[in-house]
Amino acid sequence: MEILIKGGRVIDPASGLDTVCDVQIVDGVIAKVGDNLPADGATVIDATGKIVAPGLVDMHCHLREPGQEYKEDIKSGTLAAARGGFTSVACMPNTSPVLDNAALISFVKNRAKEVGSVNVWPIGAISKGLAGEQLAEIGDMRAAGAVAISDDGKPVSSPELMRRALEYSDMFDTLVISHCEELSLANGYMNEGAVATRLGLKGIPKAAEEVQIARDIILAGELGKRIHIAHVSTSGGVDIIRQAKKAGIRVTAETCPHYFSLTDEAVDGFNTNAKMNPPLRNSEDVAAVIGGLADGTLDAIATDHAPHHVDEKNVEFAAAANGIIGLETALGLAITYLVKPGHMSLSDLISVMSAKPAAILGIKRGTLQAGQAADVVIFDADEAYTVDVSSFASKSKNSPYDGWELYGKVCCTIVDGKIVAGK
Repeated sequence: MEILIKGGRVIDPASGLDTVCDVQIVDGVIAKVGDNLPADGATVIDATGKIVAPGLVDMHCHLREPGQEYKEDIKSGTLAAARGGFTSVACMPNTSPVLDNAALISFVKNRAKEVGSVNVWPIGAISKGLAGEQLAEIGDMRAAGAVAISDDGKPVSSPELMRRALEYSDMFDTLVISHCEELSLANGYMNEGAVATRLGLKGIPKAAEEVQIARDIILAGELGKRIHIAHVSTSGGVDIIRQAKKAGIRVTAETCPHYFSLTDEAVDGFNTNAKMNPPLRNSEDVAAVIGGLADGTLDAIATDHAPHHVDEKNVEFAAAANGIIGLETALGLAITYLVKPGHMSLSDLISVMSAKPAAILGIKRGTLQAGQAADVVIFDADEAYTVDVSSFASKSKNSPYDGWELYGKVCCTIVDGKIVAGK
């Protein structure tokens, strides 16, 4: 099959390309990028006035399969990803059972090939059963296709276990992704501050995140190993990572759209769709996260797409599940809150949503260079649209953005040369 994308503004940060031209796709790979390419019987997509970019890469989402398919499954989650412009997603291991062995990693990969709309890259557990006691079989999971290891959803509370995970993972060239949370400080329900006080909810101090960011960076630095910090939400966390990078420590980090588009004020009225972990912080933290993305301290934007059934959110705030869905709103939020106000260029945004997460995970995606897999997103950065969660592909609808007006409408998503969303 051949596709010719005509006349779009092609932005490929990995190759330094930002110009109006054509993209030719043949047999699932990028064949050529250039001016006035001939159609020669290809399916032609008119991208005039639109952005043509490498497909987005989400290095942190929850697809809930196996075992929690009432919230989401690989079929619905990857369709949501495709509609959001993502062509690759890395799914976290906190499923039922936990992805802590090679057989389950293989199950996810095979299931994704059967029913998935986009590439799925499984992340294995650091510890068996996410119990934080014994290391999972890192080498076996890596051989089966795991791109990283993480106990996401829970921290690795034992410094000794995290130290061993860093040592063993390096032997297999496997990334460690740390969910940074000091549980003895984190036994609250939202960010510690004026809003929590007003609502009478126990707060979670920023130190609960920052203490463990510092701990894991120290461990990685001492060993000279790589570490990736998940869902950074605080100004102090951004500062710690910035200083660690200056010191030459091999740390990368991500944040999520909710940490640059919402504050803890969103919890007002006990809105359980604004309850997540880490919690939404204050305006100072939002500014710091934006600054961290702008100066390269934060390397990637990930969704932390966390679907929950309505019954798990439609309860009193303290009992509600943590997390929100994000695959179908991430690009729009990033364009609206980062590009439109001038914090980041479109090229820099595409880099942190495609090229950089792909590089961190070590997957051959995130570029439109000839010979590479034809994973492409076409979107209109200037088209406004209203978020309607009832129309989402995700099984779950737990989003605080319903009714918001955003910029950046996804027009077409192509995976391995096949149109999987839009037209």
